[in-house]
Amino acid sequence: MPRSESDPGCVAVLNAGSSSIKFALYELGTEGALLFDGQVERLGGAAQLKVSDQSGKSVAECSWPRGALDHHGATAEILKLGRSLLAGRRIAAFGHRVVHGGVKLIRPTRLDAGVLAELERLVPLAPLHQPHNLAPIGVIAQAAPHLPQIACFDTAFHRSQPALAQEFALPRALTDEGVRRYGFHGLSYDYIVTRLRESEPDVAGRRLIIAHLGNGASLCAVHDGRSVASTMGFTAVDGLMMGTRTGTLDPGVLLYLMEEHGYDASRLEDLLYRQSGLLGVSGIASDMRTLRQSGEPAAAHAIALFVYRIVREIGSLAAALGGLDALVFTAGIGENDAATRAEVVQGCAWLGFALDPARNDDGGGGQRRINAADARPVLVVPTDEERMIARYTSAAVLQEES
Repeated sequence: MPRSESDPGCVAVLNAGSSSIKFALYELGTEGALLFDGQVERLGGAAQLKVSDQSGKSVAECSWPRGALDHHGATAEILKLGRSLLAGRRIAAFGHRVVHGGVKLIRPTRLDAGVLAELERLVPLAPLHQPHNLAPIGVIAQAAPHLPQIACFDTAFHRSQPALAQEFALPRALTDEGVRRYGFHGLSYDYIVTRLRESEPDVAGRRLIIAHLGNGASLCAVHDGRSVASTMGFTAVDGLMMGTRTGTLDPGVLLYLMEEHGYDASRLEDLLYRQSGLLGVSGIASDMRTLRQSGEPAAAHAIALFVYRIVREIGSLAAALGGLDALVFTAGIGENDAATRAEVVQGCAWLGFALDPARNDDGGGGQRRINAADARPVLVVPTDEERMIARYTSAAVLQEES
């Protein structure tokens, strides 16, 4: 449907995870205003859908019995609700977060049969993420085949890394097959870099480590806005300890579990992705808020290990950068947990970092500097992957229409 002055159109963004789909509607345009956003949670369980308008006011809530809704069904419900909320306004395009683009798909790409075949080929490299990312694409292709769909890749931001930073010490044939370090959370890092260029240009061009700390957690070394190295590698289980994921693990542990305890691939996958991390170490919960509120020694121990791994990896990435000028916190824990920020920065005092306690403890949220006056910059920058996807999708649509 062509664009008109009375209705320039909207961009719909879908960000599908393993048990949820985040979605948002924006005005068409690289700086298009947010209209609505929401999320379907607990897919496969007792699913719930909540939608808010641009002011944060709730405009819709739905729930389903356990097992009634999967990713395909949730996408159909989102489309139905979206049509109602837009009240006749047109959707110009759909934008999607896709975890893995491999080495070929390194920028936002319009989906067609060839691109989809390549994304399907990459499923073995991200078996717990890629199928969920692709499910809404298929539903939308059937429901609205005339509308463009744009895939934005979590791996793309890291393709600027030096070749050595992307390789394992494996036989060349395996590297050529695609067994290499890809890095993830790229859309989040891309957004943070873009935001810093707009708001903190004196910081944006320097040597940064961005700490994306949430249920999934990683660090990225950035120099002049480009990824230099990251903690995540071949999969999104590598690097930092996470909510339920192990992070970096000696592969000899896996051989031991296979030989001595009879673990097969399925059981190892469950251990690495779902039973470890904060949950496994604490035996209590994967959620940092629950652990902070607990008086159990095991909760404090899990937090201490989480912080230790972050500080240790910051040292490694600082070496890859040849020095470090600023530290940026983002994502759920990074944006909201003042205690974790304080403990990480305390561990990085040798790099010239120190916090202003009052600024760090400020519960007002939003972007802010929290470093002490005589220390290197430490910032909190809320991430917004959906907005980044909307920008890329709008740019692709507007380029086609021009």
